[in-house]
Amino acid sequence: MCKQLTEKDVCEIIASHQASKEKLLSILLDIQDASGQNCIVEEWARVVSAELDLPLTKIYDVITFYEMLSEKPRGKNIIEICKSTPCHFIKGVNIVNIFEEELCIKMGETTPDNLFTLQYTSCVGACDIAPVAKIGDEVYGNLSKDKIVDIIKSYREAAICQK
Repeated sequence: MCKQLTEKDVCEIIASHQASKEKLLSILLDIQDASGQNCIVEEWARVVSAELDLPLTKIYDVITFYEMLSEKPRGKNIIEICKSTPCHFIKGVNIVNIFEEELCIKMGETTPDNLFTLQYTSCVGACDIAPVAKIGDEVYGNLSKDKIVDIIKSYREAAICQK
């Protein structure tokens, strides 16, 4: 299932950033990416706190401030639905319904196979192709039911090929 990071793994990630407090966000992102759970659990946050000599509350300030970080396990692919005004007024609500229907989950939930998590995000700067959704670094625009079905299908097929 998910790779379990060890304290040694977390320390190696911290060391790869020269144990620099200024690189806290990069450290947390790398830990989250390596986790296999797309999150930062308390155990790892405590290691970061100790290694960087920062209060645990500072670590959690960063984790809870940035939408790309999470303290709860999430799917491999985070589907971020833009909730900006242009996307909302160009059938933005409808694309949420389509994603929820196709994935059989509600906003904020993760699919049982841990492949997708559905969440809102602020503007992704692609208003000209609204409504949009972002998966990883990829922005998908001019979304319709057919496009959404095709996108989900391609990610599911890619996951099967990776097994």
